[in-house]
Amino acid sequence: MACDAEPAWRAVAARAASLLLRYPDQDMLAILPTLTAALDGLPAAVAHPLRLVAHDRGHTDPARLVAAYVELFDFRRRCCLHLTYYTAGDTRKRGEALVLFAAAYKAAGLRVVDGELPDYLPAVLDLAAAADDGWRLLRENRVGLDLLAKALDTEDSVYRHVIEAVRAMLPPARPGDVAAAIRLARTGPPVEQVGLEPFGPVDTTGGRR
Repeated sequence: MACDAEPAWRAVAARAASLLLRYPDQDMLAILPTLTAALDGLPAAVAHPLRLVAHDRGHTDPARLVAAYVELFDFRRRCCLHLTYYTAGDTRKRGEALVLFAAAYKAAGLRVVDGELPDYLPAVLDLAAAADDGWRLLRENRVGLDLLAKALDTEDSVYRHVIEAVRAMLPPARPGDVAAAIRLARTGPPVEQVGLEPFGPVDTTGGRR
């Protein structure tokens, strides 16, 4: 479903989703009480899935959380948190897409830190919490979100609930997007080992410490 949301709570939801997708270090775990309290002001379709992830993080041994996170997002390419990977792979087309993402951060007066690329989902969610361009980028990359959701569901990962919450705040997928997601799920992202060199040390609002 898609929620017609007021900007204020949509910003809170986007920020909460961003934090819950980040590497579960001590800083991220320390803010869980504040984050959980903020979910009380969100619609159930968004708050409930986010609360499931917050509960899991708050009741799982930190070492196990870290190990599971690394195994999932660092070693399983189909669970990539970089949105353009799903539609452009490692090609020149992806380099062009990253330019558009970088421009959106610049226009909002934000920057991506910790060496992440500008299509890193937690950073895009931070952008959405601050500017409409973030929501535009999420809508335009709905195929990537749908494929990530499918991969996380296959892994039975708790993080699938974060993507569920994000998708609940977006318009339903168009028929063409669904067809594209099915096609990419079968064939995988395109491959071409060029075009990303200018984006090595990009500076974004998210990432690990």
